[in-house]
Parts: sequence; structure tokens; C-alpha cells
Amino acid sequence: MFGVQVFRWMQKQRWYIADNGIYSKLISVMGKKGQTRMAMWLFSEMRNTGCRPDTSVYNALITAHLHSRDKTKALAKAIGYFQKMKGMERCKPNVVTYNILLRAFAQAQNVERVNSLLKDLDESSISPDIYTFNGVMDAYGKNGMIREMEAVLARMKTSQCKPDLITFNLLIDSYGKKQEFEKMEQVFKSLLHSKERPTPSTFNSMILNYGKARLKNKAEEVFKSMTDMGYTPTFVTHESLIYMYGLCDCVSSAVQLFDELVNSKIHIKVSTLNTMLDVYCLNGLPQEAHSLFERAKNIKIYPDSSTYKLLYKAYTKAKQKELLDILLAHMDKDGIIPNKRFFLNAFNGVASVPANSESANVATDSNTANSESAIAAADSNIENSESANAATDSNSSNSESDNAATDSNTSNSANSTTDSNGPKILQSWQLT
Repeated sequence: MFGVQVFRWMQKQRWYIADNGIYSKLISVMGKKGQTRMAMWLFSEMRNTGCRPDTSVYNALITAHLHSRDKTKALAKAIGYFQKMKGMERCKPNVVTYNILLRAFAQAQNVERVNSLLKDLDESSISPDIYTFNGVMDAYGKNGMIREMEAVLARMKTSQCKPDLITFNLLIDSYGKKQEFEKMEQVFKSLLHSKERPTPSTFNSMILNYGKARLKNKAEEVFKSMTDMGYTPTFVTHESLIYMYGLCDCVSSAVQLFDELVNSKIHIKVSTLNTMLDVYCLNGLPQEAHSLFERAKNIKIYPDSSTYKLLYKAYTKAKQKELLDILLAHMDKDGIIPNKRFFLNAFNGVASVPANSESANVATDSNTANSESAIAAADSNIENSESANAATDSNSSNSESDNAATDSNTSNSANSTTDSNGPKILQSWQLT
């Protein structure tokens, strides 16, 4: 109930004046923390103080519900509030409302509801914005729904809304994850001919996705292009390369790159250490992983809980009891107290591996190298886009829009998508 105490303290301050801005912000914060009941209490408290809710407050309330774990119930609640807003003059849905809902239903892969909302949007006086299209395309892309994503792009063109960097990056990453590399490369060429410029995360995504397909030469070509164009590799770039080499059975190349980073005297993040450890484990080299772990502190890299989790899973899979005992002793010494989830994740990882499978085919940890998280930078490539994360802050129209999203499976456009529709649409765009 800490949130209630803070709120009560605020109410006692001389400067405090109850207004919609404060309430919508507080409701958003509670939603992000997963405290939906607290968000609802604040909404009730607001009305009890005489404040009249407006669109921004309802947007915050919808977003708060969408943060809850029960997504089916949350989506039903969100639609309920949406319908209620339509009947209140000062709470009419705005583009942010649609963006929040469209992205949420696209993430839930509910194409029918997305189309229904788009039709509703078309019949209103509200025009979709770039956040509308980017948000829904990103949600579809992350779910591997390429045809639906391309349908949104077609609708975007029809609406004369030009793509921005986020559009290009999410298309590149979505095509890369599905290993539709020809399309990915076409989008990258379109990006180079547009007014936008690639970011490091554009290259990181391509490197990683080529790596997952074991196309080492292609990944190295991307890295060369990156440096030739004057970009400075980020720590995510290095992690993507190290992980790529691990996936391509080139452990020596991964080790060489890691050692070069250590010898360069730059600050090495623990996520980079985790990536290198994961590469060893993926390739059935638990002893080498253990040796690196033992010398990590000497090179000023300090393991975190993710380090312990990935090693625990790897040692368990490799049936390295001696290494497990040493690791547990380190955990005890470093004050790392494993919880129930720690062990369940580790044992689930082991249970999912066929008895005779080689550890090279096993994923060790979801925290690999930020390799999925760093790589998640590559993932949505949404460097400047808090946008892909769905709307939260419902008070400022732009900040909400940034966090919002939409889809677009235009009723007919999904059926008209051709095999290379996305890249063709981009190429036909007048990008200046």
C-alpha cells in the first residue's frame, strides 16, 4: 500500500491541487507496476474529489488494465471502457486511445478485432498517425504475422503516411526473424535511399538474424558495411557478433573478439560476459565457460544473477555436478539467493532437451548475452521508439502517441498482399 501512502502525503501538501493530469499520471504508474486495483482505487478517489475524468484519464486506465497478467480479461475491460468513452462528450476516444487498443489486440493476434477497430477509426473524424501504423506492424512482426504486417504497410501508404526510421527497423527485424532475407535486404536498400539513416540497432538486428540462420559471411558483410559507413559498434553490436559466431560454430572467432574487447581496456558489461559464457555452453564447452567465469572478476567484470542462472542451466544439462557444486558455493559467497523460479527455469530447460541431443543445440538462458535482450535492441530496433511499447503516459498526446500503436489489416489489403508486397510498397514510395 506504499502507493496509497504517497498519494495521501501528496494530498496534505500545500501545493497539491487535484487535477486530471496528476491522476492520469498516478494511474499510469500503478498500471506499470501491475497494481491494477490501486489504479482503479485512484480512479474512484478522483471522482470522489469532484474531478471529472477526461480522455487522458481513461487512456491511462485502459493502459493500466493492459499491464495485468490476465490478458483476456484485460482486453475485455479495455473494450468496455472504450465503448463507455464513446458515450461521454469530454471522454471521446482520441488517436491515442485507438493506438493503445489496436496494438494490444495486434499483440493478442486478434485480427478480427483489429479490423473492427480500424473500421471504427475510418468512420470517425480521427486520422491514424505514424505511431498507429508502427505499433501494429511491430506487434504483428513480433508474432511472425508477416502478411498482416504487410497489410498494415499497404494501408499506411494509402493513408499517405510516410515511413520513419522505426518503420524501417521493425520491418528489417521482422523479416530477419522469419529468415525472409531477400525482403530484409530490400527494405534495408529502401532505407538507404530514404531521408532516414540506419542506426546501430539496424545493423545489430541483421547481424543477429543472419547468425541464427548460420549465415556467417552475410553477418560479417553487414558488420563491414556498418564500419565502412562510419558507425561505431556498440556493446550490443559486439554481443551480436559474439553470439553469431557461437551459433555458427566459430567459437574461436567469438573468443578472439571477446579477448580483443578485454585487451582494449574499454568497460565490459556483464551482458557481454554472459554472451561469451553462453557461446561456450551452446557449443558444449562447460569447462571453458567455468574458466572464464572464474577469471571474470580479475578482468573487472562482475557476474549477476543472469550469469548464475545460465551457468546453472548449462551445467545441469551437461551433468557437470562438480561445476554445479562450485557454482553454488560462489552463489552463496556472493549472496545470490535462488528463488523457486530460478530452479524451475533451470529444470524446465533440462526437461526440454532430448536425452542425446548435443548441447550445441540447446539454448542456455533467456538472458543470454542480452543476447536476447541486447539482441532485443536489435529486436524491435526501437531505439527512439518508446512507441513500440504501447501507450502509457496518457496525459500528453504526443507521449501517449509515442507509446501507442495500431494495426492495420485493412479489410481487403490482407488478401491483396503478394509475396514481396512489403518491399515493393517501400520501393514505390516517394521518399524524399
